Amino acid sequence: MVNVKIIGESISEEEKNAYIQRGIEKYGEENLEGIDIEIDGEYVNLHYHIKNVPFQRIRRITGYLVGTLDRFNDAKRDEVENRVKHMTVKEWN
Repeated sequence: MVNVKIIGESISEEEKNAYIQRGIEKYGEENLEGIDIEIDGEYVNLHYHIKNVPFQRIRRITGYLVGTLDRFNDAKRDEVENRVKHMTVKEWN
């Protein structure tokens, strides 16, 4: 269930449902928590509230894009452990 807050003038149920549908299409029904609909004369400002989506870090390690090393075999783990790590510009100063 998407929470809808209407600020300003009232709108029809059909228009409200159209804004909800737009949010579902854009963010997915499982991610959309609510919508603030602000009516300002002929203008409508929409503010969608979406759930926090967990972020997974992806790195390029020894030629592979990986999030974790848990699927690497012993040889690849050794390669990661023994690779040359380059200094950044900040580390030079």
